Amino acid sequence: MKTAINKTMPSSAEGMSRVDGRLKVTGAAKYSAEYTPKGLTYGVLAGSTITKGNIIAIDTKAAERAPGVLAVITHLNAPKVPGDQPEKGKAADAKGALKVFYDDKIYYNGQPVAIVVADTFERALFAASLVKAQYKTEKHITSLPDNRDKGFPPRGEGTYKRGTEDAWKLAPFKVEQEYIVPTVTHNPMELHAIIANWDTDNKLTVWDKTQGVKDTQGDLAHLFKLPKENVQVHSQFVGGAFGSALRTWPHEVAAILAAKVVKRPVKVVLSRADMFTSVGYRPFTWQKIGIGATADGKLTGITHEAAGQTSSYENFTEGPTGVSQSLYACPNVNTKYHLVALDIATPTWMRGPGEATGAFALESALDELSYQLKLDPVELRLRNYAQTDPGSGKPFSSKFLNEAYQLGSDHIGWKDRKQEPGTVKQNGWYVGYGMGGGMFGAYRAGATIRAKFNADGTLLLQSAVSDIGPGTGTAMVLIAAEQLGIPAEKIRFELGDSSLPNAPTQGGSATTASVGSAVYKACADLKEKFQKLAGNGATNNPDYTKILKDSGLPSLEVVSETDGGNGMQKYAMNSWSVHFVKVLVNAATGVVKIDKVACVSDCGKVISPKTARSQVIGGAIGGLGMALMEESIIDHRYGRYINNNFADYHVPVNADIPQIDALFVNKPDPIINPMGAKGMAEIALIGMAAAVANAVYNASGKRVRDLPITPDKVMA
Repeated sequence: MKTAINKTMPSSAEGMSRVDGRLKVTGAAKYSAEYTPKGLTYGVLAGSTITKGNIIAIDTKAAERAPGVLAVITHLNAPKVPGDQPEKGKAADAKGALKVFYDDKIYYNGQPVAIVVADTFERALFAASLVKAQYKTEKHITSLPDNRDKGFPPRGEGTYKRGTEDAWKLAPFKVEQEYIVPTVTHNPMELHAIIANWDTDNKLTVWDKTQGVKDTQGDLAHLFKLPKENVQVHSQFVGGAFGSALRTWPHEVAAILAAKVVKRPVKVVLSRADMFTSVGYRPFTWQKIGIGATADGKLTGITHEAAGQTSSYENFTEGPTGVSQSLYACPNVNTKYHLVALDIATPTWMRGPGEATGAFALESALDELSYQLKLDPVELRLRNYAQTDPGSGKPFSSKFLNEAYQLGSDHIGWKDRKQEPGTVKQNGWYVGYGMGGGMFGAYRAGATIRAKFNADGTLLLQSAVSDIGPGTGTAMVLIAAEQLGIPAEKIRFELGDSSLPNAPTQGGSATTASVGSAVYKACADLKEKFQKLAGNGATNNPDYTKILKDSGLPSLEVVSETDGGNGMQKYAMNSWSVHFVKVLVNAATGVVKIDKVACVSDCGKVISPKTARSQVIGGAIGGLGMALMEESIIDHRYGRYINNNFADYHVPVNADIPQIDALFVNKPDPIINPMGAKGMAEIALIGMAAAVANAVYNASGKRVRDLPITPDKVMA
């Protein structure tokens, strides 16, 4: 079951709308929970009510007797997951992903202890409430600040040293401060969902919310010991993910097990509360920055320590100290990163993973240093501009961050900023300006495209890539239209199906660079084939339909594959950003109001300006949420989230969002791929939280280092 998206509106390089826009706004786009295979049943998870311990008894009789219930599955009766079993003669892995219904151990509050399957969702939901477990509890720990002394270095990411350790301490001007990024939960509009069906005993079909259908196919084939071709994954549309759908989670395995038991399709849709415990989150991270400079603003040393939380059963790392190693020219840098294992579910990547967390600390500390030096924050960054990669010494494939500084400062009205905090006031509100920069690796992976040019002048492109919302299909159509010189409305892009040609998971801001390179090559291969068909009649502007007609062919097809390129062996490849923010801070209440935002991206050539602007605005809004309101709060007495809903977990809404202007340097990168495009999704958020915090200080004189920036902290 494949979905093709095609251009239906007038196209131009500057104004082309999303190729799937009409499907989405009319409701024709089908998401994973909206399919209705014959015999569909409904599964609801029952979660642990304790945080650590063991199940000593579980009573499912009332649930089993409830109307419409087909099965109640626990660790006592669940089918074995072959991939979860230790290999013969080998011990089980000491740490790894949670094995659902594997044994009686409880690792976190809300861990699935049962799945109830019924003929309607409402009946399954009611019956799940009847499952009662008895536990032997153990003392749990869920607070990172209270347990930082239990930290340990992750393998390969613990320490880094360049030059002299702690050199910042000898500088005439220096700052040392601690910064907190709390747990932040993915809360996309679309809840995570899966429909699982065993077509035969060894053939599985799933409709799943995933950022990578090929990776999900591989995971499920491994877990259930099936040939890859016997696992079919559909994920045509994804309603936002931000990183939460980058891996296979326990609820997906639970649905597949349930489908095997009831021998019918089973749908599992997580509740909003489940989203806080089942699909990862940005981990709570403590950081300390020591940074020093000479009187003229040249950095002499940076020390960056960080401790991030992980689960007790799996080590998750995101490397928040990396930005301090690479963002600025500094001869002496040392970093240390520790993990703290807590009785919580495993974190995962969240938009701008690592860099977003680290940039909040680094860019806040640099701003604090600028006030000591009485130096404009932009000028301080320019005086420490890295012309080559500070860590590796490699040249950058491209870097125009200095131009981004100029674009953003001009656009926001930076000249109106006063260096002295709390000196500008209008209508009872203090006015302040802040900025923060960011970087993220520019990546490219291998991909394959099947391209079929038909005699009616239409082109079909096929790829297994997912599209979680950035407009991947639109970018691919634009690349093909430009390369072949045909109207965009003649092109369809088919995606989100594991039976289609290989594509990487959509993550790490690498999709356009990766899949776009394969589209580019497919178009070149098609043109070469057409030229051979045309022979001596070949021209620079061929009539493809005429060539097919003259050749008596209904279509021409190629399957084109590209690798990840070898540029990273010789060059350091990054995308860069800078965010400028104007804020208003209420003098009486401490309320922070965002007045204006200018986001500038140095991300190579912009392929699809309209969707690129939308993507940057979305990332900026995520950064504003991170700065001002998002925080998942645990009652540590019970190890349980207390704001696991949309009433108490605050995200930015329309009333919170000001004018956001997305600006682009828009200069092609000559190395990374033939289009010259680099990723922009991550840098749209990285640095934004610091920009807001720095603006709040400039407005009010109050430095908030513990996110989110709430009125009580401003007034403290």
